[in-house]
Amino acid sequence: MQGKDMPVSDAMSAVYVGVDVCKDWLDVHVHPQGLRLRVGNDRLGLRRLKKTLAGLSVARVVMEATGKYHRAAQRSLHAAGLAVAVVDPRRARLLAQAIGQHAKTDAIDARFLATMGAMVDPPAREPPPRLIEHLAELVAARRAATADRAALSNRLTATTIAFLRTELRRMRASTERHIRRLDAAIAQLVESDPDLARRHAILCSIPGIGTVTAATFLAGLSELGQASAKQLAMLVGVAPIANDSGDRTGQRKVRGGRRTVRDAAYMAALSASRYNPALASFAARLKAAGKPTKLVLVAVMRKLVVLANTLIAGNRLWTPNPP
Repeated sequence: MQGKDMPVSDAMSAVYVGVDVCKDWLDVHVHPQGLRLRVGNDRLGLRRLKKTLAGLSVARVVMEATGKYHRAAQRSLHAAGLAVAVVDPRRARLLAQAIGQHAKTDAIDARFLATMGAMVDPPAREPPPRLIEHLAELVAARRAATADRAALSNRLTATTIAFLRTELRRMRASTERHIRRLDAAIAQLVESDPDLARRHAILCSIPGIGTVTAATFLAGLSELGQASAKQLAMLVGVAPIANDSGDRTGQRKVRGGRRTVRDAAYMAALSASRYNPALASFAARLKAAGKPTKLVLVAVMRKLVVLANTLIAGNRLWTPNPP
């Protein structure tokens, strides 16, 4: 254990714990006591961390979202009864820069995650079910394989050497078989759980949303059916953000959100603008009013997300004439 010892009188005051996550270890900072320690990102290290925090009145544990490396810590600390918030790493970095701290180390990041907890009190959420974690990993693997296939196709188009063309065709065919196996694994995982299969069927019933987009929504947008329309729009990144100052009313723009879900919603909006009767009519009205193409697509994306949220909340399939 590193850092200064904690006074006994401070043990019962509310504290905020920042956890900077990497593959092999966790850097921990307890605010406001200033207690610091580094433990392994494994079962033994988590046991030591929970033992250290057991005597404290922890209001919130704040850790970074780091792909898959934070999941075990989040799940273990949540199971121990601690409120865990997983935040975008950029938020803590921006907070550090805002107060003049430009140096970056794991210990500094942990300190500012704890400071963010005290200042912002980000909401704690339960870790996603393991089934959703597995689905998210399969969807991410499919997305990577699809990118590989596109890269191979681009290289195949560019090369004129017969040997390379043969090799690239062989690699692309192998990648396509890999994608088909991933599709089968995703379908099998979805069908293994009745609730997940029902939500997947509801999403696929919406014209414009296919099986891949539905799986991406289920893996990356677990709030579907539980959040409001405005909350979902912010999570996906299709909510116009105000940009006003004094008498100036700035142009509203969308930004942020979960990129993988937003990308999937974009592709679905392209299809829905043609094949979903209600959304195609909506898009046509916006175009007739002179709205830019990008604005029209973002508006269709938002309508699509809100529609998916409404149907899942009501546990009903899409119909041309909604009740």
